[in-house]
Amino acid sequence: MAKHENQTVLPYPRNRLLMVDGGRLGRQKHTIHGLVEFDVTAVREKIRQYRVKTGEALSFSAFFLACLGKAIDLDKQMHAYRNWKNQLILFDDVDVNMLFEVEVNGQKTIRPHILRGVNHKNIREIQGEIQAFRGGHESSQESRFIEWFVRLPGFARRMFLWILFKNPQLVKDFYGTVLVSSVAMFGTGSGWGIPVPNHTLQLTLGGMSEKPGVVGRRVEVREYLSVTVSFDHDVVDGAPAARFIQRLKNLVESGDGLDAL
Repeated sequence: MAKHENQTVLPYPRNRLLMVDGGRLGRQKHTIHGLVEFDVTAVREKIRQYRVKTGEALSFSAFFLACLGKAIDLDKQMHAYRNWKNQLILFDDVDVNMLFEVEVNGQKTIRPHILRGVNHKNIREIQGEIQAFRGGHESSQESRFIEWFVRLPGFARRMFLWILFKNPQLVKDFYGTVLVSSVAMFGTGSGWGIPVPNHTLQLTLGGMSEKPGVVGRRVEVREYLSVTVSFDHDVVDGAPAARFIQRLKNLVESGDGLDAL
């Protein structure tokens, strides 16, 4: 860090180069964004009751990922990818690349972690994997790859990404088939994030806020989660995307899987 008159000069973080390259590539996609709200009043209450009953904190992220895996499982084209032969590749496993805030050298930063096959895991299994990553993110495969990747020259990084996104299996191996990020971790209140995605499907979890809602013809105070659903229109049509959003909304709002814990 260098001090100059009326300014401070800091080195540009190498890890930010991953966002620069991803944003440049994402602008080439024909992305459609859907801004929706999920009523999470009942879900949040069930999670609170679970903690009171067992003394164990239950991760909303783990619950959401379990619901996401089930919703995609019913229409795997939602995380399909087109290869260089102009074929669509549909994967059986839903591999979610999720961004987590972790501490590195005393500073908060964002690190990705790929949770493999969330459509085959329950909430507890997903939560255990998230906790394990938070406790040992320095040694994770994703962290080691990023440290290597951002040291490449710019043209080499962009060439690697161009080749990678022509090969769906490489996308799955290195980036996962779906990306989930959360801007709610940085503040409170409602609001949506509009990403520049590279994946066929990306979900951005926004803020939670209390608003009036109609329940049984009565107006009540409800908790709503803002969710941005972004999908590649070259791969997914609007009607299947709308059905997917409704499936996911139903699973989340009904608290799917929580009663079995």
